[in-house]
Amino acid sequence: MLSIPAKHPAVGEAETLASYWTFYWAVAAAQLSRWLPRRPSRILDLSGSQARYADQAANAGHTVVEVRDAPRATPRPKRTRTVVADAVSLGFLAPGSFDAVVAEARMLSRHLVTEDVVAEIARVLRPGGRVLLSVDSLVLGMAILAEQNYWAHLSDVPRSEVVLVPWPDGSITRCFGVEQLRELLTECGLEVEWIRPRTALSPSTVEHVLGSSPQALTRLVRAELTAPQSDEPVGIHLVASAIKRVDA
Repeated sequence: MLSIPAKHPAVGEAETLASYWTFYWAVAAAQLSRWLPRRPSRILDLSGSQARYADQAANAGHTVVEVRDAPRATPRPKRTRTVVADAVSLGFLAPGSFDAVVAEARMLSRHLVTEDVVAEIARVLRPGGRVLLSVDSLVLGMAILAEQNYWAHLSDVPRSEVVLVPWPDGSITRCFGVEQLRELLTECGLEVEWIRPRTALSPSTVEHVLGSSPQALTRLVRAELTAPQSDEPVGIHLVASAIKRVDA
């Protein structure tokens, strides 16, 4: 059974598995770097307090509008504009006004009516524009339920169309399987390019390798990025890329 990695964004700031989270964020940065448009583009970042995504895109030469629920506590790059607003309602943005949208850091799992958020993302994307997003996986949701001894709820997960899972801190997360996520994106006028786990390597494997050889981080990240893409429902998070259909 998958255990919840400490320092998971929804769990807390425990210091165990620190090496895995170093690896995790390095993989996320590398995936974003590969995904970003090659030409300077106008990008909307909805990832919230995880400022690393907006900053990375801006430093790569893109113009970024980031939507956050509170002002930034750190300076922002010159190409970044911060808007304090609710990411669920993007009515202040014109239709088709962005070349790309980044909805990372489990943003879609934290907003439980995910359909409304994805519909807004599709609305502000230009035809042919792309979105990169991440969500909590069903694998993670089942692990949380098991650790809290919600065995009756756990047995219902495979048959459920919507899976809402309580965290120990009282918050709720919405978890997705590959087909659930694909269906959601398709219904909102987006064509799925790929869905994959954030990392296929397990936390225990990463901890073991980096514990023996800290300099192996670069090789581990490269191995993750060059592994055959698979939409098998493994890992705690799913990452997806989708494009807005021209006829949507």
